[in-house]
Amino acid sequence: MFVRPFRVKSNTAIKGSDRRKLKADIAAAFPSLSAEDLSELVPNKEELNVVKIYVHKGDSVTLYVLQRNPLFFELEKRLYPTVYVLWRYPAILPTFRTWPPVLQKLIGGADLMLPGVVAPSSGLPDVKQGDCCSVTLVHNRAPVAVGTAAVSRDEMHSLGMKGRGVCVLHTYMDNLWAFGDKSCPPSLPDTESEGHGVNGEEYEVDEMEEEVEEEAEKCAEEEQSSSQTREKDVTRSSYPDFTEAMDALLLQCFLHALKSKVKKTELPLLTSTFLRNHMFACCPSGKQLDIKKSSYKKLSKFLQAMQKQHNLVRVKELAKGVESIVEVDWKNSELRSFKVPEETDVEETPVQDGGEGEPLYHPPEITTLYSVSARLEPLFLDAKKRKGTILQPADVRHIVTEYVKKNELVDVNNKNYVTINPTLCDCLLEKSEYQEVESLKWDDLFSRTLERMQECYQVVFPGQAPIKKKGHIEPIDISVASRGSNKKVTLIKNLEVYGLDPAVVATALQRRVQASSVLQPIPGSKDKVLVQIQGNQIHQVGNLLLDHYQIPRKYIQGLDKAPKGGKKK
Repeated sequence: MFVRPFRVKSNTAIKGSDRRKLKADIAAAFPSLSAEDLSELVPNKEELNVVKIYVHKGDSVTLYVLQRNPLFFELEKRLYPTVYVLWRYPAILPTFRTWPPVLQKLIGGADLMLPGVVAPSSGLPDVKQGDCCSVTLVHNRAPVAVGTAAVSRDEMHSLGMKGRGVCVLHTYMDNLWAFGDKSCPPSLPDTESEGHGVNGEEYEVDEMEEEVEEEAEKCAEEEQSSSQTREKDVTRSSYPDFTEAMDALLLQCFLHALKSKVKKTELPLLTSTFLRNHMFACCPSGKQLDIKKSSYKKLSKFLQAMQKQHNLVRVKELAKGVESIVEVDWKNSELRSFKVPEETDVEETPVQDGGEGEPLYHPPEITTLYSVSARLEPLFLDAKKRKGTILQPADVRHIVTEYVKKNELVDVNNKNYVTINPTLCDCLLEKSEYQEVESLKWDDLFSRTLERMQECYQVVFPGQAPIKKKGHIEPIDISVASRGSNKKVTLIKNLEVYGLDPAVVATALQRRVQASSVLQPIPGSKDKVLVQIQGNQIHQVGNLLLDHYQIPRKYIQGLDKAPKGGKKK
């Protein structure tokens, strides 16, 4: 728990009434302490401080400090002694012995594994699961760690002394120890230091350390293997059937699109456009087409199969990195025998009012989403949302609200404010605010949460599966470049992001402005094409995108570069 540095929230002197309460709590938790012992631990006149800290996992811990040394720490309303107290009163807790080489692993954050426990002739201490206990080293009774029993004594024996023995909370040389005077353990002779293992046999230290390490690694491997096996079992039970069904749906939509959608005049046709505008449109209602869930994984591999195995189409790379369907075998027996499903009988493709002679286009529905970041993961754990989970803004608001209500953080005096607990402090506050901000308004709470999450977006085209990606959606970019001494061209890119076919857009612009256009592949982009048209045509491009295609203005970049009055230059 104290392997990493902790943050001090407050440090105040304890009051008289609180001092008496603390003494009573210590007496109840550790009944073997005498009245004299209690007076030494909680003296009436010496300064005793209460220090509230936040450990790295977000837990709030209270320390009771006397003369610079932390004596006890309180976690979830339970008192635990520090090594400084145990060095003075080593017998107040049941003790497990281990070999000196194990200490370094405990300091590093490991729990005490049962193979490393050295049992005295009297046997293991009688503990129940969760009982507070200490850890000592062979040859010295001075405790070097404090924790809780992972299982009861009887279970330790029934497990064959394998697995976890003590869940360690605090050790000598950790950051809680370093908060004190950093003194070393005293030498307290161990009367039972013969060096026997749990069954009485003698151990060499090196052999013991090797066995402890092997047991720890084995436990970790078993836990990981068990998790992976469960995941595989779930996947195996459904994956083959699902993949075959998706392959069949792909073929059905492919044949359907060729037979009912694609016309000879459209060839060559970009493969990405064919998928987006034709195959998706042929997907039966109630189903979603997703190539990644098929055996092909990629559109290019699927089309290669359609070309080589079925001889239905011919695909060619007309521009570097940009593939197109250049030929369809309309006489193919498989295509000719295919019958369009009744529920998706295709009507003639309607034409937009603009008279461009192009298929009907519907702009995508774009939604801003948020992904749970590593910093905010503790805030979303109760809702079982791990790092990387993508959520709607309304879901984020609901989860945060439920967290506040569950932890009773609404300010009783002003319900417009939320009290900051350790988790909210670590997730939402800046370091400079740790000592100052104790509550936040609801709106501030929500806005801070969203600001610290990774922004994502979802694009939904009619009849297609939602597409979710991290970051901001790329806007359609319009720019003007110079060619030669006095010639200008308008460049348009990222049309594909919004389901627009660059070739169709280029043709529509040609008709509007009576200027030549060229399609060019964008270096480094596999499926994107740049539209280039003569002159400064930003005004006309803007009208086409805003009015004809109904793309929201916020997703178009560069409209401010249009010449005044919309005249060409």
